[in-house]
Amino acid sequence: MNTPHFIHPKPPSPVSRSGVRKLAEAVFRTAFLSGMLLLSGCRAAAPDITQTSAAPTQEYERYTEDSVREQNAFSDFTEELFAEEASSSLLSLHYTLDDPEAYGITEADSAFGEGTLESLRESTAQTRRIRDELHSFDVSLLDDDQKMTWTVLADYLDTALMGEGLELYSRPIAPTIGIQAQLPILLSEYTFHDKDDVTDYFYLLSQIDVYYKELGEFEKEKAAAGLGFSDGTLDRIIDSCRSYLFIPQDNFLTETFEEKLAGLTDATDEEKSAWKEEHVRLLTEHFLPAYQSLIETLSSLKGSGVNEIGMCGYPQGQEYYEYLVRSATGTSYESVDDLTDAVTARIEEDAAEAASLLNPELYEEMLTASFRETDANAILKDLQIRIQEDFPALPACSYEVKDVPEALELSLSPAFYLVPPLDRYEDNVIYINRNEQYASSPLYTTLAHEGFPGHLYQTVYFSSVCTDPLRRILSFPAYTEGWATYVEFQSYFFDNGLSPDLQSLQMHNQAVVLGIHALLDLNINYYGWTRDQTAAFLEETYGISDRETSDRMYDLMVDNPSNYLEYYVGWLEIQTMREEAEETLGDSFQAKDFHTFLLETGPASFPVIRSYFRTWLVTAPLSKAAA
Repeated sequence: MNTPHFIHPKPPSPVSRSGVRKLAEAVFRTAFLSGMLLLSGCRAAAPDITQTSAAPTQEYERYTEDSVREQNAFSDFTEELFAEEASSSLLSLHYTLDDPEAYGITEADSAFGEGTLESLRESTAQTRRIRDELHSFDVSLLDDDQKMTWTVLADYLDTALMGEGLELYSRPIAPTIGIQAQLPILLSEYTFHDKDDVTDYFYLLSQIDVYYKELGEFEKEKAAAGLGFSDGTLDRIIDSCRSYLFIPQDNFLTETFEEKLAGLTDATDEEKSAWKEEHVRLLTEHFLPAYQSLIETLSSLKGSGVNEIGMCGYPQGQEYYEYLVRSATGTSYESVDDLTDAVTARIEEDAAEAASLLNPELYEEMLTASFRETDANAILKDLQIRIQEDFPALPACSYEVKDVPEALELSLSPAFYLVPPLDRYEDNVIYINRNEQYASSPLYTTLAHEGFPGHLYQTVYFSSVCTDPLRRILSFPAYTEGWATYVEFQSYFFDNGLSPDLQSLQMHNQAVVLGIHALLDLNINYYGWTRDQTAAFLEETYGISDRETSDRMYDLMVDNPSNYLEYYVGWLEIQTMREEAEETLGDSFQAKDFHTFLLETGPASFPVIRSYFRTWLVTAPLSKAAA
């Protein structure tokens, strides 16, 4: 059938928590354990002390002593892990903590981390060592928060180890979401609180060519092993790199650098003038050569990539894609086949809903209707009002809306949220891409995704209730992007200027559009669909006959395997849980309670979340009755 108003949805956000903290594959990689590790298996019952005498028994004293000892040891373990991860690179440390010394961190291991195959393999070995140490703890002796951290971390590490032996399949660079596309934005947002921050920033600029050389060598090793990019993907990465071959004296990095210097109060005008000259020198001698060298390396690899289809076209590509699906989605579905069936069924359901609503009058309304608010700041203020009934209150925070630099519009997403340091979560930045190619994406729902009640809201809320810094840096993309997509779809139903029927039509249509991308991701990268198969499917099933559109979608999936799944599968999991809660709780269901549960549970894989969800379904009515 024809889907109404086909719109290209926003690609994955280019800046995520993991992307900010570490720009190459890390010791920690997103994890998933397919339903095998459930919370109930980790909660040991406390001894029955209801019949003890007034004086504690020796058994109870020993149990208490053991518990305190184990809890203290576990706290030391997680604090050390957090410090190691946060200090893995200077860039990671800067974006993770505003005041590292308060966490006992005085220096970083390197500028950007390491981008070599050897370092990735050592990361895998370190992950195994961490997992073994984690399993040495007696979980029954930990407190409830620690049990949750143990469960989430064990799950995280187990899935990271699913990629063991497949490190060479990693993709640190990619056309839109690769390091070469993200890093300049992170450098432009590198805050200056004092002179030391300027010194650190200069050190990063001085090392970028060294780091990019490592990445280039990694791509050569991949190509030599038959795992290199196709010429088409290489061309798109090269185009991304060319976006940064600017004039050293006149570009967005120079502009933002001078703006940040203007705000420094502990530096003289003479110092600032000298720093401006040094900044131009570093861009000339290190930043620009880094991109020129990477372009030359990638150009030299053209013709070496023999795989013209998705990830499954590589020798162990299907196995690696299974790992990507697990790490990206943390899904509760046990296999890729089961997940594909669920995605297909949901698309058909939403397409049927959209078709049942569409009529000539509504179609005409859709062509001319618009959201009441169109200015970014006005939208964000309006959204904060609209969410008050169904979402818990948020601590005080600030935000700034910035435009993506014009030179980078074609290389970056339509919008993204820049995650603030853990100890400075009150200050937030949202970027909007004003390029005309994104004009059809409604800014209202985009800012619901990035701002309130999306990424900004979610980040600030969890930061305000979670005391464990390790939990706050573990990346579960489908939880994060799934929440943002879920609330984006919810925002269609806010009091926003659209009629109720148009709200529903637009929401179901957007779900179909995103679902098609997720389904193509699976079929192209796991089942091996060709360009012709993809074009035929889109035309026969959804009436999308333009070959340029189908080829562009095919390239997106080949370039970024599993990325669209983060959004759609995360939304599907959350939406399914909501529908289960509505059915189980009936009239006692409250959206605010459900949202509070998800927000306070925090990032985790969906089997872990569902283990808590089952308990919540039982306790939520009891808590309400008691209140």
